[in-house]
Amino acid sequence: MSSTDLAALSNNAITLAGVLYFAALLAHLVEWSRLRAVVADASEVTVPAEASVGGTLVATGPGSATTAAAELPRVAFWARLGIVLTAFAAVVHAVGVVTRGLAADPIRVPWGNMYEFTISASLVAVLLYLGLHRRLRLDWLGPVMVGFTWVVLLAAVRLLYVPIAPLMPSLQSPWLVIHVLAAILATGAFTVAGMASVLYLVKERSQTRGRIRPGGYLDRLPALAGMDRVAYRLHAFAFPVWTFGVLIAGPIWAENAWGRYWGWDPKEVWSFITWVVYAAYLHARATRGWKGRQAALVALVGLATLWFNFVGINYFFGDASQHSYALLQVGAALAAA
Repeated sequence: MSSTDLAALSNNAITLAGVLYFAALLAHLVEWSRLRAVVADASEVTVPAEASVGGTLVATGPGSATTAAAELPRVAFWARLGIVLTAFAAVVHAVGVVTRGLAADPIRVPWGNMYEFTISASLVAVLLYLGLHRRLRLDWLGPVMVGFTWVVLLAAVRLLYVPIAPLMPSLQSPWLVIHVLAAILATGAFTVAGMASVLYLVKERSQTRGRIRPGGYLDRLPALAGMDRVAYRLHAFAFPVWTFGVLIAGPIWAENAWGRYWGWDPKEVWSFITWVVYAAYLHARATRGWKGRQAALVALVGLATLWFNFVGINYFFGDASQHSYALLQVGAALAAA
């Protein structure tokens, strides 16, 4: 296939992946809406007995046996369909990312600008979700995960897309692969962990105020301790990856490209700020015993600095940054639109 054909394949694959993620979102919404027909409050039944639907525990008994028997198979079907569509979308998504790099002349890694970083980081987030889905019982995260990914791909295609071009000289280094790949892996993991932290805070606040509707989405989320544990595990994985990729491989690449390890570039400074916040998160959990709400709030501060570093720095400080190639490409895409 020619470079033009590969570029078209990449664009079509990303578009199709977005459609499939949206279809997965609809399947999950149907799944959770049908769960309303199943009695979820064990106190309302005479002889409670638990049944598992896609990782979600629901109570069944004499008062709900008829309804549960009719609805549980349907709920399980929509739960499986949501996961299958998400997995299929991830495969198509991966095709779009890989062919993006193959379409370049010469062939290169597909993360030379904001569009490519976005589609790659969102793919990593989905793969992490799918890989940990069964082990950590992440069915409750399905609607948020696929909904977020669909929005991100839509924004990438509409706002960040730029034609495929060769890498700039400063990007033509093996350290690009190490540095950016690690940043993508960490960004994906931090993002999924941030989703768990957001849901934790929403449920914790609603639970405190007594506003959780029996059988509703928040009511069917895992216990607060379970969501807190998932967020911690993902942060614990992402932090050393970010440390190596951004604070070790990044300066080595900077020395090769620009002749210095550290230049107080806005991107470098905010990468360090992000590292400090997540280091504080892990340190507070290990030494101060911070868990739950306090830890979730710190995690969201870290997530805000992470995404500001990715989007905000390019937008507000692009002219002062040696990473300004990303801003110039986004500006050209917005002007063309």
